[in-house]
Amino acid sequence: MTRAKAPAARARKSDAAAMRVPRPRDPERTRAKILDAATREFSRYGLGGARVDRIAARAGANKRMLYYYFGDKDALFLAVLEETYARIRRAEQALHLLDGSPVEGVVRLVEFTWRYYLDHPEFLTLLNSANLHRARHLKRSPEIRATNSPVIATLAELLRRGQADGTVGAGIDPLQLYISIAGLCWFFLSNNHTLSAVFDQNLATAAARGERLAHMRGVIAGYLAHGAGETTSRKGRRACAS
Repeated sequence: MTRAKAPAARARKSDAAAMRVPRPRDPERTRAKILDAATREFSRYGLGGARVDRIAARAGANKRMLYYYFGDKDALFLAVLEETYARIRRAEQALHLLDGSPVEGVVRLVEFTWRYYLDHPEFLTLLNSANLHRARHLKRSPEIRATNSPVIATLAELLRRGQADGTVGAGIDPLQLYISIAGLCWFFLSNNHTLSAVFDQNLATAAARGERLAHMRGVIAGYLAHGAGETTSRKGRRACAS
């Protein structure tokens, strides 16, 4: 009986060894490689079309190691989104927007956002994929609001300073301002092919992009000087009436 059990015991030990995830010598580097490979995969194929096998192969990692670090494909997609947001926010903070004048700081944010979207097209495609899934992954993230709130706080401070020195009009909401900046950049780039076809112009040329950036600078600078206008007046009348 002892001899009969020995092969089975050895087989179980062999199976357990095969399922064991090998520990890499540099776990942080391995995790970063998996995250980078996943970013490329998700940005190209979206969440639905992405394949864990391709991610593992590109990262040079065992597929079990990928699950060990990130859990499953949905958790890996969330990790990619969190890192994607963290990268742009770190780059924004490096601008030190509060060091200059308020209007200059906001216009620099316009220029930065435009160039960041151009240099990182994966940012647009990943967020398009997240929106396709109604941001259900981001809603689970305990970090995402803390990651994104500094840019709104910075804009709020720039607006406060600008209103104090008279260079910025009243009533501008920092969140709405940021959404407008992102939207001005995003729409042109994410719809570049259709806009070019509909208006029979190549809007992907350097000249066309230069014109777009100049237009966005002017739009935002003009809005800052003017303020919220009629919206502010309506708010004032409601406050007085109450």
